[in-house]
Amino acid sequence: MFRHLDPGDPLAFRAPRELDVLIPSRNRATELAATLAGLAGQDLTGVEPDFGVVVSDQSDGEPTWRHAAVAGMVRVLRHRGHPVLLHAHLPRRGVAENRGHLLASSAARYVLFLDDDVWLEPAAVGRLLDSIRSLRCGLVGNAPHGLSYADDHRPDQEKTYREWAGPPTPERIEPRGPEWSRASVHAAANLLHVEQRLALRAGQWRAYRIAWVGACVLYDRAKLVDVGGYDFWPRVPVEHSGEDVLVQLRVMERYGGAGIVPSGAFHLETPTTVDARETECFDAVPPYD
Repeated sequence: MFRHLDPGDPLAFRAPRELDVLIPSRNRATELAATLAGLAGQDLTGVEPDFGVVVSDQSDGEPTWRHAAVAGMVRVLRHRGHPVLLHAHLPRRGVAENRGHLLASSAARYVLFLDDDVWLEPAAVGRLLDSIRSLRCGLVGNAPHGLSYADDHRPDQEKTYREWAGPPTPERIEPRGPEWSRASVHAAANLLHVEQRLALRAGQWRAYRIAWVGACVLYDRAKLVDVGGYDFWPRVPVEHSGEDVLVQLRVMERYGGAGIVPSGAFHLETPTTVDARETECFDAVPPYD
């Protein structure tokens, strides 16, 4: 049995940093271990961010870091110089409240919201930081690939890919409006097929127009806070979804945002832990009220 794992000091964690990775988690010890392994393997040569990691766990049983593989990866991250803060954040008040709790845990300039079932290739975090610094917008995202669909080509969905000619400009995207179809490029392995056609050289990336990005989104924290972050959570029932979509709509309306290719994010394709999806936050709370 491994030794007791120190969850970390919340006050000490809020030291000024360039980047924090914020991970909401529930009932996914195996997947979280893979996600943390991806973070531990990031190659930050030339980028040099001092990034921390926060896990806000809402598992039905004991916290996921009691699992040996998760605890082991927490220790690897700390050994490599990345502070890690672990929260057992209960009772559950919904995924929006949990994301708001994560945001309040950080004082970093940038915050990367990363789902607990996404593995990032070694260049992914550095590329996201490079892109948001260059574009100076409110958010950039890596839509994760579902590799079980690698041989499933869907030209009608892939054709919604459109690159920004310059830095993203603010745009108001209405839920289910004309721009909503942009999200189809993120289904299955569509974005992977787009990347393969682009054939970008090492170090190159492109910014493209989005309706929203799920699972791996880097925000300028001050801009996210400026639009209210996840403060809307008391206005939605505990069982809800679409909380990240609502926040992204607000950030893009004021500051602009983009998807980034290559993505470098890979979905583990395990079942969702958000079972009740009758309430979409962007339906329950007007994005631009």
